[in-house]
Amino acid sequence: MNRTLSRPRLLLAAGLASLALNFPLHAAPQAVAVDRIVAVVNDEVITALQLRARVDQVVRQLQRQGVELPPKEVLEQQLLERLIVERAQLQLARDTSLRVDDATLARAIERIAANNQLGLEQLRETLERDGVSWSRFRDEIRTEILLTRLREREVESKIVVTEAEIDNFLASNPDAFSGQEFEVAHILLRAPEQASPQQIEALRQRAEGVMARLRSGEDFARVAAEVSDAPDGLSGGSLGWRALDRLPALFAEAVRNMRPGETSPVMRSASGLHIVRLIDRRGGGDTAVAQMEQTRARHILIKTSEVLSDTDAEARLLGIRERVVNGADFADLAKANSADLSAAKGGDLGWLNPGDTVPEFERAMNALQPGEISAPVQSPFGWHLIQVVERRVQDVTDERKRNAARAALRDRKADEAYEDWLRQLRDSTYVDLRLDRE
Repeated sequence: MNRTLSRPRLLLAAGLASLALNFPLHAAPQAVAVDRIVAVVNDEVITALQLRARVDQVVRQLQRQGVELPPKEVLEQQLLERLIVERAQLQLARDTSLRVDDATLARAIERIAANNQLGLEQLRETLERDGVSWSRFRDEIRTEILLTRLREREVESKIVVTEAEIDNFLASNPDAFSGQEFEVAHILLRAPEQASPQQIEALRQRAEGVMARLRSGEDFARVAAEVSDAPDGLSGGSLGWRALDRLPALFAEAVRNMRPGETSPVMRSASGLHIVRLIDRRGGGDTAVAQMEQTRARHILIKTSEVLSDTDAEARLLGIRERVVNGADFADLAKANSADLSAAKGGDLGWLNPGDTVPEFERAMNALQPGEISAPVQSPFGWHLIQVVERRVQDVTDERKRNAARAALRDRKADEAYEDWLRQLRDSTYVDLRLDRE
């Protein structure tokens, strides 16, 4: 299956809906006598008011989740670091002409409203009741889409999974698709890029101090919120319920033989040092389905850019669709117009199983009869024109496992590559910290 259509780690619509429901995104900051600069990131500043707004937001989220708050100074330091990394990503997106136009933003907000069974006006009223301005909300959603697109372009689009890696995964993880799930939390102590032996030793001593706190009975979630460098640290380091194949390889190997409540020793990866807690486990038994309906489809992909807006891409596909309806050959038009690697094969994607493509693509494909052509469909990868060639029911037990293994390996590689990419971006960014200065 071509990477262009593989399921991204972040399902954008779900992520945005979750973001929308975590009111308030930013509460109105309390008035202060004088604002000041707390950090300089390349040629931009982060102010005390911006940091205060983020602190207020996270405090409310942690209180709703029942996570004990870390000390104020620790929370401010962690959130300032998060703002720095976010600002560095937004600067890279701007400097490389990555944009989110108003039409895309409007469609995303419409999906958020629909997912929460609200009209646009009801969504706006709900936000304003919780102290969130409409313009602030729009900015938050635009940023979320932009960061998702940046991750896809810089990291996920470059992930390759080989058949040999799939063979090795299946041989090494015979229970990966048994249906068993693990509730896991973790703490990450991030190592700088090209860390010296002295830096690694200092980090290891810090990790041993964290382990001593955990052995003494301190709450794991509270310690994670205070010390973890992972993005989920402030929510107690929780990864939620995941199958083994959906955990990072290092974590999967650790929790496989752990009992609920146990904590791993300190483990090292390229990102730094990790401590993992197994909260609980559930399920089991083979859930493989032998018979599955498959769809053979082909598509034409038009990607947006700084010179091609969503509106233009949609209009271009509408013109192509009209030509196909009037007798033009779909394969020839795919070869001439599609930005996907499948263009060389006339847009042919082969036989697709449920879950092989992103949700937007799959919903549109499933609504088509063989021979039918969709209207233009937007996904996180661009705009698609889809044609279903035929369907069949197939015994796909082995194929399903291989596809699941491929997706699991891709997710693992993407997570690890993204962490590494963020670390490199942070280390190459000029940062002047001023939070502790008078």
